[in-house]
Amino acid sequence: MLLMTSPKKLDGREVLLEHENVHRIMQGGREIILIGTAHVSRESTALVERIIDEEKPDTVCVELCKPRYEAIRQRDKWQETDIVKVIREKRTSILLSQLIMASLQRKIAQKFNITPGEEMLRAIDRASAVGAEIVLADREIRVTLLRTWRMMGFWSKVKFLPDVLLSLFATEEITEEEIEKLKQHDVLELALQSVGEKLPGLKTTLIDERDLYLAHTIGHAPGARIVAVVGAGHVPGIQKHFGEEIDIESLNRIPEKGLWGRFAGWFFSLAIVGLFIAGFFYSGSQASLKMITWWAVITASFSGLGALILLAHPLTIAASAIAAPITTLHPLIAAGWVAGLTEATLRKPQVRDFLALQDDIVSVRGFFRNKITRLLLLVVFVNLTTSIGTFVAIPVIMRFI
Repeated sequence: MLLMTSPKKLDGREVLLEHENVHRIMQGGREIILIGTAHVSRESTALVERIIDEEKPDTVCVELCKPRYEAIRQRDKWQETDIVKVIREKRTSILLSQLIMASLQRKIAQKFNITPGEEMLRAIDRASAVGAEIVLADREIRVTLLRTWRMMGFWSKVKFLPDVLLSLFATEEITEEEIEKLKQHDVLELALQSVGEKLPGLKTTLIDERDLYLAHTIGHAPGARIVAVVGAGHVPGIQKHFGEEIDIESLNRIPEKGLWGRFAGWFFSLAIVGLFIAGFFYSGSQASLKMITWWAVITASFSGLGALILLAHPLTIAASAIAAPITTLHPLIAAGWVAGLTEATLRKPQVRDFLALQDDIVSVRGFFRNKITRLLLLVVFVNLTTSIGTFVAIPVIMRFI
């Protein structure tokens, strides 16, 4: 049985539960005190400290996973990133998405002189001070982003990157008063707010599933008195699902690619090769040769253009152009990966690039100036322009059949 109350006194203790962002859940003799915060709010940070100091809970749950905790606790961890390994393991888009979201959060936080995630760090520090156990309650960010990506349709993915990049401009006019109002939203929801309006399916994996995950983790945390510090946007969902039987394994499962997703690349490649063969049989060897030539010229031009726009090294531009006619016919390799690996070899990021990353992600100029973020953008952008070139080339070569 669950009972949600907001008393001002409990067992003789003066508590701060009259605050609109503090909620008490009673469950079988256990007390769960849920604090809804804005992740860049001074008020939220102070409130978290006061509640933990006064309540002296057995356990403190925070809306962090291990990678996110390490990212805000060890701010120099970027220096250990192997950017070549990231490209080879095809994790470019995941890392770029994380950096863009970190950029939005840091931009707001920098404007109001507060450390991103400070209320989570303070919660952990105060938990240690009062002898409370610490539970990292959120789902791993990599799982969240991969589930989001796998559940998006093809056209949603096509629209996703431009919308996320445009969101870099979204925080210029935000005032401190509006920051406090942002307690009604989770930071990931804020970062992708405009995208979510166009792609409502994102809300399922970014918000709703994490509500379930947080409700399960907090509900199974040890101790009789628990303080849980979460983004305020999660509070209604946690309250709604608290005490329910939740299949946590399904929430951690990364969906397998569907049959079409696994073989679409091969079907596409075979279809293009089939056009070349059809040109040979229906229009002769000269027509087939022209089809292959135009295919190579168009895909190479678009791929090279993508690298040129990102001001890549001349040899990277050449490598992108040379690779494109082949990579567009081979679903296991991509021109963007060739571009990224070539650029990483020719212009290997230095330690100073990793040191500057925290500040560079705050501005669009910094994103393009820093070698790390520019490498990630290069991979994504060359893949995008090469794909555009592929769709431009198809009707051109079909004229020769």
